[in-house]
Amino acid sequence: MTRPDGLRPAPEPIPLDLPVDGTTLRVLRFGTGPRTAVAAHGISASGMSFAAVARHLPADWSLYAVDLRGRGGSSTAPGPYGIDRHAADLVTAARTWGDGGPVVLTGQSMGAYVALRAAAREPGLFERLLLIDGGLPLPLPADADPDAVLGASLGPALARLSMTYDSDEAYVDFFRAHPALGPYWNEDIEAYVRYDLTGPEGARRSRAQEAAVRQDGRELLTGAASFGTDLAGLKVPTLLLHAPLGLLGEAPAMLPPALVDHWTAQAPSLTAEFVPDCNHYTILMGDPASTVAERLVTPHGRG
Repeated sequence: MTRPDGLRPAPEPIPLDLPVDGTTLRVLRFGTGPRTAVAAHGISASGMSFAAVARHLPADWSLYAVDLRGRGGSSTAPGPYGIDRHAADLVTAARTWGDGGPVVLTGQSMGAYVALRAAAREPGLFERLLLIDGGLPLPLPADADPDAVLGASLGPALARLSMTYDSDEAYVDFFRAHPALGPYWNEDIEAYVRYDLTGPEGARRSRAQEAAVRQDGRELLTGAASFGTDLAGLKVPTLLLHAPLGLLGEAPAMLPPALVDHWTAQAPSLTAEFVPDCNHYTILMGDPASTVAERLVTPHGRG
């Protein structure tokens, strides 16, 4: 069955529990096919951000979108957080549902750095890696304050974590006002927003834990050298999809073209593809989700 716009409905996510290192994470399984992909979301997001991609996957695929520690259905999973911890959790997910066969790994934004670290640490576990507008080192000037840079770059995404909302609709309206989301609103974005809600009526809030977001954000800004090492030594065929517009739906891009060119020259396993007419969020949750799905299931790379 298809929707009025011609797209088939996104598969209803099947919630699963993943035991990891003394706690349990929530994983959303989209689809029921035997081919396996594991996905990691952005810094304050959840596995529901991959619903639009799942809509376009062939029937023989299953996408396991992990709610990382401190987010979504894993919001109560304890810290410490950090890229290494999240990467270890992705490896556990791949081993749990990969059935010993090849697993495709993907991540968007912060999730791209997590997926990169997982592939660098356990290259034999993954058939290929798809990075979505993330994964390249973002050097921090020596005199910069990571917390100040984090606040300036994340903007509304960080501000909402300390706020409460009178109703679900008030929270949805907050996202509708976001310049990178509101003009491109669709049912996948709305489902993603509603999945993020928790708390009593009259004091609804995001499930993402501010402490987790801040710790992980600092690592993204201060860990450029380690991500460069991961990329340079990567053994897994890797494709980067990158958007022309950034976190607020306008230039500059999250990954400037010069940075992309530098790392495709430095990392033998890395190739890149520019995805036009999208921003940091809509590359995953807007019309380009069909491109992401196609690249996810198609062999690529130089590895």
